[in-house]
Amino acid sequence: MAASNNLEARVTALETQVQELTTRVRHIEQDARAARVLAGGADRDVTEIRAEIRDFRQAAAASFNTMGEDITGLRKNFTRLRTDFIDLRVEVIDLPTEMNNRLAAVDNGFAEMRGKFDAAAAGMEQIANLLNLLIDQQGGSAADQ
Repeated sequence: MAASNNLEARVTALETQVQELTTRVRHIEQDARAARVLAGGADRDVTEIRAEIRDFRQAAAASFNTMGEDITGLRKNFTRLRTDFIDLRVEVIDLPTEMNNRLAAVDNGFAEMRGKFDAAAAGMEQIANLLNLLIDQQGGSAADQ
């Protein structure tokens, strides 16, 4: 009889353990389902961020290209205006000294503006290069996948 009481106690203990394990497995299955849902959301987020980065990169490149073209056009217009002004100055060389001084001041102003335009263009080119480098470093691996 002692052996059967011992057997009953062992079977009862095993049944209790099986119930506990069953409950734990159910919780683990629920956690796994929740993890899959979260992973799916993260995957969608990553896909959206990649698309946004790609769109930003294209928009930034287009903006810098457009600004570069604008500066090149301004530089050409400025050069033509300066040439026209120099031609006009040659035509009126016999103006009084005060007028010549004013023309010299205008020439200096044009030279100063040209320098500023050149500096701005160089700065924008540097910014574009840095942005492209940053985008390549951050987005290069995303584009490969």
